[in-house]
Amino acid sequence: MQKIKSLMARQGLRSPQESVHDLSPIENLRIPSKEELRESREEPTDPQAQQEIINSIEEVYFSNDSFDIVKYELERLPPVLSLQELEEYRDKLKQQQAAVSKKVADLILEKQPAYVEELERVTSLQTGLQLAAVICANGRRHLNIAKEGFTQASLGLLANQRKRQLLIGLLKSLRTIKTLQRTDVRLSEMLEEEDYPGAIQLCLECQKAASTFKHYSCISELNSKLQDTLEQIEEQLDVALSKICKNFDISHYTKVQQAYRLLGKTQTAMDQLHMHFTQAIHNTVFQVVLGYVELCAGNTDTKFQKLQYKDLCTHITSDSYIPCLADLCKALWEVMLSYYRTMQWHENHDQDETATVSSVSDGSNVIGTEENSFDRSYIKKKLEHGLSRIWQDVQLKVKTYLLGTDLSNFKYDDFIFVLDVISRLMQVGEEFCGSKSEVLQESIRKQSVNYFKTYHRTRLEELRMFLENETWELCPVKSSFSILQLHEFKFMEQSRSPSVSPSKQPASAISTAVTLFEQYCNGGNPFEIQADSKDDETEDVLASNGYESDEQEKSAYQEYDSDSDVPEELKRDYVDEQTGDAPMKSVSRETLRSRKRSDYNLNKVNAPILTNTTLNVVRLVGKYMQMMNILKPIAFDVIHFMSQLFDYYLYAVYTFFGRNDTFESTGLGLSSSRLRTTLNRIQESLIDLEVSGDPTGTLTAAEERKEKVPSPHLSHLVVLTSGNSLYGLAERVVATESLVFLAEQFEFLQPHLDAVMPAAKKPFLQQFYSQTVSTASELRKPVYWIVAAKAIDYEQMLLLMTNVKWDVKEIMSQHNVYVDALLKEFEEFNRRLNEVSKRVRIPLPVSNILWEHCIRLANRTLVEGYANVKKCSNEGRALMQLDFQQFLMKLEKLTDIRPIPDKEFVETYIKAYYLTENDMERWIKEHREYSTKHLTNLVNVCLGSHINKKARQKLLAAIDDIDRPKR
Repeated sequence: MQKIKSLMARQGLRSPQESVHDLSPIENLRIPSKEELRESREEPTDPQAQQEIINSIEEVYFSNDSFDIVKYELERLPPVLSLQELEEYRDKLKQQQAAVSKKVADLILEKQPAYVEELERVTSLQTGLQLAAVICANGRRHLNIAKEGFTQASLGLLANQRKRQLLIGLLKSLRTIKTLQRTDVRLSEMLEEEDYPGAIQLCLECQKAASTFKHYSCISELNSKLQDTLEQIEEQLDVALSKICKNFDISHYTKVQQAYRLLGKTQTAMDQLHMHFTQAIHNTVFQVVLGYVELCAGNTDTKFQKLQYKDLCTHITSDSYIPCLADLCKALWEVMLSYYRTMQWHENHDQDETATVSSVSDGSNVIGTEENSFDRSYIKKKLEHGLSRIWQDVQLKVKTYLLGTDLSNFKYDDFIFVLDVISRLMQVGEEFCGSKSEVLQESIRKQSVNYFKTYHRTRLEELRMFLENETWELCPVKSSFSILQLHEFKFMEQSRSPSVSPSKQPASAISTAVTLFEQYCNGGNPFEIQADSKDDETEDVLASNGYESDEQEKSAYQEYDSDSDVPEELKRDYVDEQTGDAPMKSVSRETLRSRKRSDYNLNKVNAPILTNTTLNVVRLVGKYMQMMNILKPIAFDVIHFMSQLFDYYLYAVYTFFGRNDTFESTGLGLSSSRLRTTLNRIQESLIDLEVSGDPTGTLTAAEERKEKVPSPHLSHLVVLTSGNSLYGLAERVVATESLVFLAEQFEFLQPHLDAVMPAAKKPFLQQFYSQTVSTASELRKPVYWIVAAKAIDYEQMLLLMTNVKWDVKEIMSQHNVYVDALLKEFEEFNRRLNEVSKRVRIPLPVSNILWEHCIRLANRTLVEGYANVKKCSNEGRALMQLDFQQFLMKLEKLTDIRPIPDKEFVETYIKAYYLTENDMERWIKEHREYSTKHLTNLVNVCLGSHINKKARQKLLAAIDDIDRPKR
């Protein structure tokens, strides 16, 4: 019955009884009439019509069971009731009720079989449930019996055992957790001991163990703590890696690498390492320079710490520049050495690993081996690439430091030290990564050119001062003296080696020397400042009293000139510079006796003739070459300045001792065209002839004058007008021979200069040697010509010759007095030469030139005297020949010069007297070395003897033709 109601509810219908109950009490009491029943039965049975009637029922009737139909209908009644309307409405409701009733009835009839079937199933289910209730009751009864008899006793024991096992496992886990909780203490200890691989290994094992117990709530916190610890270890590992950059330690670095390998971050470690090296370079140079700047500033002002490195370098003082540079290079060396040793470690490690892998390779660890090989390849490439990066950073830092200070006012030794340090640093760069250090070379080249211009200008002024104060006294040096014995030239006997500065290294060490990194790998620093010992600074080049021993000096004087003693003041000239050195080589008496008389050197050992100024110039050349050897890019500038030193010295010697317009106009070719060209070039390019302080000069002219030096002036202490000293012959010898000595040193240095000179500039060097250096010896002629012209009284000889009668009628057997007078002059000249030679050794070429000049002047004076003769006979010409032969015979005993200069000049002139007209005309045309006066007088003297007036006119016309081009 309940199912029917639910079905009606789903259909939105109510049962007839319910519908009847919903009617008002009046309706409930009212019984339909037969007619109504009939009508209801007569209702159409059309399903569609019934459905339309049902659809017309208001929805409120289907709302819920608590709906009051009667109340609802009564409330709907209009205020004014109409019976007809009410009946019609009532009929409508009846139709709707009838349709619903019929619909319900139809549904009941339709579902009746299903209802019956379902009712049977319900009955069957009720029977089954009753049976199940009986079975359950019996089961519960039996279970209670089993519980009391078996479960509480036996199964309780099993449960307790299982619980015990669980608790044992829990205890073990708790102990492990407790150990994990206390691991951080051990990790801290291991980190303090710098056992990074052990700490990481322990931390990783703890993380693995923690993952096993992750189901415990306390473990999650421990896991995060372990992760933080691992990150902390990585941070400390990074700090430890940064320490490698300044002080490489094999065991320390091995631990760090093992730690990174455990973390699987070897490539990351290498990236970090290069960042640390870059940072180390920056921090190192900044701290070094900052320390010196604050030290020099003398206060604790922190403003310097805020400056950029470039600005900080400009605050370095001149006094602290070199120590700071040395410390800077030492600090950078430590960084580069650490990098070098890092690479070395990896090379050795890779070799060991490769050997190990090849010995145990069984194909089981192919993947791991490939990964290790890739890591090694990456690290190797990274390290090789880092070489140039590290060196570039070093160059830029040092360049900034170099250009931060003006070095133009530094002392030479200080600047050379700077060059030495930079040169050694460039050597380090070449060994470090094969770099040519272009950045360093360019920066030091700028400083060097700037410094060298200032330095050279000062040295030229000093040279002028030295020359103007030079008394041209001999500077006594040993016969074995060589410029290589001077400290300035030590670099030529040495080559660069790692242990000393680039200018102080043995040449033999080039091929066998180890590299700087190999030598200093285990300690030391190539940039340590080492003061040279005093013994090294002693130059053993000076001689005692011009000799190499007192015994040799005594022997020489006894053998050569026992009648005269050397003045005490001459001895004292050398005592002050005595070094007390042992003789290097003695001279035998046979050698002394065999010396030619024309070599006025008192048989002294042939020590070089030079002055203090010469020695100073040589030292300057050595310093210039030392700078050039260290810094080859400025070789041309240095050699150009070196040539100016020689030029100025040559010009000074010529100006002091060789310039004399009177004697240069004789036309004897004393100064060669090459020498005159050289002197003109020097005067134009180097000598400042203008009055200083001229405000009208242009800026360009002022700049050009800065490069020039005023012409030097001879010291007033040097007397060149005294006949007793042969017009300053000693000073002239010292001056000219010191110039020749200087030229010889330049010749000796030519291969070294040529080796460093750029190819494009070599023509300048060749021209300097061919047109300047080689002319030094040519300066002897004009210098000594002045002495020769004044040493003998040629005018007196001309006066004596004018008193001789040459038109004698008989041949004379006795020569004239003027010959004896002339020979006496030569003997006096010889004596004076001997006197001068006691002060200064007169080399053989010098004595030969002096004698040659004197003889040449004497012979030309003879020709001049013969040309002044008004009348001369054949016997007079014979007398001339007799006089000349007597002169030659006596002269040959005084000098060893052969042949006698200008001998043919006199003889040819005397013999020309005997020529016929035609022969004389040809002779006049061929012998143009005679002056017009000589030739005219010859023709006039011959007139009347064998030449008539017509011939005389012809010959004079020929002489005039010869003389016309000269005019």
